[in-house]
Amino acid sequence: MASCLAGGHFGPGSQEYIPVAEFYADKSVFVTGGTGFMGKVLVEKLLRSCPKIKRIYLLMRPKRGQDVASRLTELTQSPLFETLRKERPQELNKIVPIVGDITEPELGISPADQAMLCQKVSVVFHSAATVKFDEKLKLSVTINMLGTQQLVQLCHRMLGLEALVHVSTAYCNCERERVEETVYAPPAHPEHVVTLVQTLPDDLVDRITPDLVGDRPNTYTFTKALAEDMLIRECGNLPVAIVRPSIVLSSVREPVKGWVDNWNGPNGIIAAVGKGIFRTMLGNGTRVADLVPVDTVINLMIVCAWRTHLKRGDGVVVYNCCTGQQNPITWQSFVKTSFKYMRKHPFREVVWYPGGDITSNRLKHGVLSLLQHRMPAHVMDLVSKATGNKPMMVRVQNKLEKASACLEYFTTRQWAFSDGNVQALCRLLSAEDRATFDFDVTNIDWDAYIESYVLGIRRFLFKESPDTLPKSRTLLRRLRILHVITQVAAVFVLWRFLFSRSDALRNLWRHIVEVLTRAARLLAIA
Repeated sequence: MASCLAGGHFGPGSQEYIPVAEFYADKSVFVTGGTGFMGKVLVEKLLRSCPKIKRIYLLMRPKRGQDVASRLTELTQSPLFETLRKERPQELNKIVPIVGDITEPELGISPADQAMLCQKVSVVFHSAATVKFDEKLKLSVTINMLGTQQLVQLCHRMLGLEALVHVSTAYCNCERERVEETVYAPPAHPEHVVTLVQTLPDDLVDRITPDLVGDRPNTYTFTKALAEDMLIRECGNLPVAIVRPSIVLSSVREPVKGWVDNWNGPNGIIAAVGKGIFRTMLGNGTRVADLVPVDTVINLMIVCAWRTHLKRGDGVVVYNCCTGQQNPITWQSFVKTSFKYMRKHPFREVVWYPGGDITSNRLKHGVLSLLQHRMPAHVMDLVSKATGNKPMMVRVQNKLEKASACLEYFTTRQWAFSDGNVQALCRLLSAEDRATFDFDVTNIDWDAYIESYVLGIRRFLFKESPDTLPKSRTLLRRLRILHVITQVAAVFVLWRFLFSRSDALRNLWRHIVEVLTRAARLLAIA
């Protein structure tokens, strides 16, 4: 298992080493997707670890009646920025909102703001994307492909651009079992797909989407593959790097352990499992779960920009940011470890004792889904109606089963993502920069990480205080006793049912009793 070794040079005859933070000194950065999960971590890390950075321009749009100033205030008041608010609050003044919309022509940015960005920006991070697996193809094309195209056009006008880092996904080539750090031929011509979704009626686009997507599981992976090809075709001599993370989960260390702010991917499933309302999932437990902490990805992105400028002549370099090759964990291990810490740090108002399994047997999964998900949900909704409360469990289960189905493609397969470029980049860093911008996945202790992940879901998604843990543990102990009693009762009822209807089973039981009796007598004589 390889890891980052001491570096801090670029080889014989290369220029003097420039620390990563120093590279960003007096530079302005433009970020798309800065209000998303990864974007927030990126902004916070740049401000905290690159204190000489000049400005961070965030593409933002008004949302739900909030203007961009209000949204920015809300952003900086989140727990993610607590360290900066306490220690260096003046750094937050470096964030400048740029009114725009990734779905609009010219990104919805005013001519004046475009001119300003083209004059002042040195580094661009493009992380804006729709990550919904079941997104309509038209919107997915608009955001993931056309948004990328229009950003590249803006970058061509930037006078002092030193790096453009494009965030893709490791799964954009998921039809391949081994994925190298290269841009592959797209599944369709990007321009043809764009023309289709722009000219055909929406309902017709929806009908032909399965045929267009082909052997890819969703519109997300399909359009991200097309976006990579579009980027390569249109970037010209721009200094470009592509970062492909696998399944991004909570932070491993910075700025706070376990930070997570969304229910996407495994997060919602794990949260439901912890509440005791989700107990079976289709997947192959022996497959590698290629999970990566969000701060690991962000550190890599920041260093990628540094390297892209300093080694500009190397062309577009792809970085697969994954754990499966260097520090693998299986789905079975991930699930079992999650159970361990859900029981150690239980959520509030747990419905049932957390448990269950991941299975590759579809029949078993279907039966368990009926018995452990749908039937209890209907019973709970009937009770809610009878007591005058609003029924909601059937609706919740429908959402969970939909989320589980979206993950099924990834939990039943396994990929080998080559990460040679990531390892080589790590070796270029000085010891200080490797500590500050750590993206060496061999440093991840999965047991400790999953514990912080569970605690992060508890704290940041459910907003549950540590003060509630004693009460939650008391409830969980009671639920465990009830769970065991229920299991014993179920086995007894099933046995009585079968026993009363099967002569063969009764005869077998009598034979077992006779054998045990004889054995006891022999032991007594001896």
